[in-house]
Amino acid sequence: MVDQSNTEDFGANSWLVEEMYERYRDEPETLSAAWREFFSDYKPVGSPKADPTGELIRPSFDSVADLAKESVAPTPVKATKLKPKQEASAAVVSGSNTSAVKEEISPEAPPRAPRPVAVFAPVEQTPLEVVEPEPLRGVSSVIATNMEASLTVPTATSVRQVPAKLLEVNRKVINGYRERSGESKISFTHLIGYAIVRAISDAVPNMKHVYSVDEHGKPQIKKFSHVNMGLAVDVDKGKGQRSLVVPVLRNADTLDFAGFLLTYEDIIRKVRANKLTLDDFQGANVSLTNPGTIGTQMSVPRLMAGQGLIVGVGTIDYPAEFQGSDERALGRLGVSKVVTITSTYDHRIIQGAESGMFLK
Repeated sequence: MVDQSNTEDFGANSWLVEEMYERYRDEPETLSAAWREFFSDYKPVGSPKADPTGELIRPSFDSVADLAKESVAPTPVKATKLKPKQEASAAVVSGSNTSAVKEEISPEAPPRAPRPVAVFAPVEQTPLEVVEPEPLRGVSSVIATNMEASLTVPTATSVRQVPAKLLEVNRKVINGYRERSGESKISFTHLIGYAIVRAISDAVPNMKHVYSVDEHGKPQIKKFSHVNMGLAVDVDKGKGQRSLVVPVLRNADTLDFAGFLLTYEDIIRKVRANKLTLDDFQGANVSLTNPGTIGTQMSVPRLMAGQGLIVGVGTIDYPAEFQGSDERALGRLGVSKVVTITSTYDHRIIQGAESGMFLK
């Protein structure tokens, strides 16, 4: 039985625990006995913590108001006396007519026509949209909490571009045999997933270890005997919403390829039928995600606390500089499709050389 106060064992599936807990509160009879027992003394985590003083800190607007009240004295402008363009001189005409005045006007250039001024129509100012934030609750809150917790894991990532020609040929041969036997085809993820298990088990066993701390906060390492691989599966929940579940293939290193394939397909069927149980989500020490199925070239996924390694698989395609070339010409040149694989690991217990050997 899992400790209800610590959902670290669920890893990326912690959001599902919150969703099932909401169902438990509303319709407990719809859950299995294992879920009801789990939630009997469950305490939700990830909710916002209250401020010890009970006060919400808000920005002070008094200083802004005071600032707005301050007036700035305008800078005085020095008046400039303009020189008159016309000068007049008056002479008093001798004689009895003393009101006659003689004016002399200096010649001037004809006035210039005013330069045309462009007139623009006034532009209507669109008011700035004010968006009020909404609190994250339930599943969204748990996902946010998990992502923030993943930032506490000091990770490093190794990247390797692998030729995929042999992978394509082997898949074609296997699927030809399975088709003649009336069996379903296998995907590249089946082959890559099994290759990951074999590489860890046979060559770099440290990749399945997990960092932990004791009750005093001192660092420890959990050395697992077997590879428990989590499979990241995208689930369409409708109405434009998607979620990610990560069921676990337990003791995957003890299976041959046929057994691995059967276990893999059984997990996927349970995901599609929404039949996953509580145990299906716990205990992963390695995870595999394949966003290459939707065309992503390379991915550096987040490593969740409680795991030591997550592998990201990119799309299988020709390098970008050759994608416009004829395949026959590429064949003559010996250019094959490639796949980019990333290894994101906990650097506290796994070193870069080990990650590089794993990808090799």
